[in-house]
Amino acid sequence: MSADQKIQTSGNGILSDEALDVLFREARTYNGWQDKPVSEVLLRALYDLVKWGPTSANCSPMRVVFINTDEGRERLKPLLAAGNVEKTMSAPVTAILAFDKEFYEHLPKLFPHTDAKSWFVGKDKMIEETAWRNGTLQAGYFIMAARALGLDTGGMSGFNKNGTREEFFPGEENIEVNFLCNLGYGDPESLFDRSPRFEFDEVCRFA
Repeated sequence: MSADQKIQTSGNGILSDEALDVLFREARTYNGWQDKPVSEVLLRALYDLVKWGPTSANCSPMRVVFINTDEGRERLKPLLAAGNVEKTMSAPVTAILAFDKEFYEHLPKLFPHTDAKSWFVGKDKMIEETAWRNGTLQAGYFIMAARALGLDTGGMSGFNKNGTREEFFPGEENIEVNFLCNLGYGDPESLFDRSPRFEFDEVCRFA
């Protein structure tokens, strides 16, 4: 089967080809945006999808700041690499996707059937790896959930991570910023030609 071949769907919980196109095949990273707002209601619905994605021991370390005001954009602007300024200033929303390295403090609530907090206390390397891995996993869910709700996305690095934490998470040394993601309704004129992808046999094998 070709990597580009459409999957024949016939129920049984499999998404339609149209839905798979929206989430994967036709989805793009946008660099420009239509002048169309994104409501707070939609952003709340976005999180309400993301929160159901699995994380280890339900640790849920992702933390988000949605920048959707001119004031917020001006605070972020000096922290951006030059190439990211224009597309971010024109985006209806920019999400700062971060993770909490003290996630384990919330495990009595999130994983109450055992003392999962004790798995992490005093284990700095394990804490760091778990927070980064699961925070990044949730950020991936975030992009897919946004697409599922009809939003376009533009994930990016190229910004001052420490400065962003200090500006938007003041006094929270336990927070580490991961990456930024612009949200809105993309301007097709801003798209580059699509880059190639590996074929299955180039990067996958069976064992």
